[in-house]
Amino acid sequence: MSTLTPETLVQSRSLLRFATAGSVDDGKSTLVGRLLHDSKNVLVDQLEAVTRASADRGFGGLNGGLDLALLTDGLRAEREQGITIDVAYRYFTTGERSFILADCPGHVQYTRNMVTGSATADAVVVLIDARKGILEQTSRHLSVVALLRVPNVIVAINKIDLVDYSEEVYRAIEADLAQLVTDLGLEHAHAIPVSALEGDNVVDPSEKTPWYDGPTLLHLLETIPSIDEIENDFEPFRLPVQLVIRPQGAIDPRIENPASFVDYRAYAGEVGSGVVRVGDEVEVFPGNYRTRVAGIDIAGRSVESAFAPQSINLRLEDEFDIARGSVIGHAGTLPEARNQIEGELFWLDRRSASAGMRVLVKWGTATVQAIVQQVVGRRNLDTLEIDEAQTLQVNDIGHAIIKFAQPLPVESYRINRRGGAFLIIDPHDGATLAAGISTN
Repeated sequence: MSTLTPETLVQSRSLLRFATAGSVDDGKSTLVGRLLHDSKNVLVDQLEAVTRASADRGFGGLNGGLDLALLTDGLRAEREQGITIDVAYRYFTTGERSFILADCPGHVQYTRNMVTGSATADAVVVLIDARKGILEQTSRHLSVVALLRVPNVIVAINKIDLVDYSEEVYRAIEADLAQLVTDLGLEHAHAIPVSALEGDNVVDPSEKTPWYDGPTLLHLLETIPSIDEIENDFEPFRLPVQLVIRPQGAIDPRIENPASFVDYRAYAGEVGSGVVRVGDEVEVFPGNYRTRVAGIDIAGRSVESAFAPQSINLRLEDEFDIARGSVIGHAGTLPEARNQIEGELFWLDRRSASAGMRVLVKWGTATVQAIVQQVVGRRNLDTLEIDEAQTLQVNDIGHAIIKFAQPLPVESYRINRRGGAFLIIDPHDGATLAAGISTN
């Protein structure tokens, strides 16, 4: 098992990717706006623009009448309708960490956007309106979170001010949440009573909830581990090859040793999982060739080790027929290639899925022809069971069997999050039909 050095561990802790999700009007955009505003991550010109827009809308909230949702709802249609339509990405920093935030829409028809925003997230903040409790869309979002194996789940029970900061209301929702989390197989979900409008427990602790002694939302985001911290030390090394680096043409006379430049051959890509070091024995698919790592280059400099999700050039001691779509992993750890998998599909397109449908499957950097051999069923979001079904419609979460034209070493998503994920693509127009995860 590889061990991260203190230097690389500090680097991996410097960034957290998290997404927000929830039902319509739960206050996601307002919560994100509050988080940005109270953590001093709003520029002066942004604040002035939001102040003017808030005045035009007659907003009478706090902070001089600011509608904090406008800090994230960037599309014109979003501002006019007062809803979130697309995933809005925001970047901000605190003294403890840097963040990439994906504010996902809450409407049922935009569930596909929530899948997109959560697929690479280290954490998901799911909002619940304290007045409404857990809704069907809450179950849908938590089901997606569970299936995508997002390691950190935070449930913000918002609008606690509108129920007079009632501990009884909070505890009742917390109990229902605990049952749902257990049913979904989630290990844990942090529950926090918050008011996005008033700012309670978002950045600063609230005196109005003396019965809650847990961390604020920001403190939790600053301290929870990222995926790479959790998984790099346990998952085997994987490098989906994106490009073979083989310099061609004339040699720049400024190069001190042009012969070494001509002989340079490396395999470029983003490390999918694990840690790799110079001297490690690795295996290449296809071909099952074995060799050792001769060198690792990052941004033009040689390093002794690399970890996910760094982009690297990997040099090997031996030359093999390696091309885009190949996978390099620690020797003896690549699973046996197979031409059929069972998977959970998040259907994203208005065209329905049915048996016999011809598609393309994109797995890592490889793209192969495939066929939907069977639609097994559709997940019932009330019972969380798989009900029998022959088709999948837009926003359905279903179970299907996919057959490849050529075998791939797809891993179980529960074992390797990146190695078990794939996309279903329409072969005619290139549209993404579904996001999938291997379940076997």
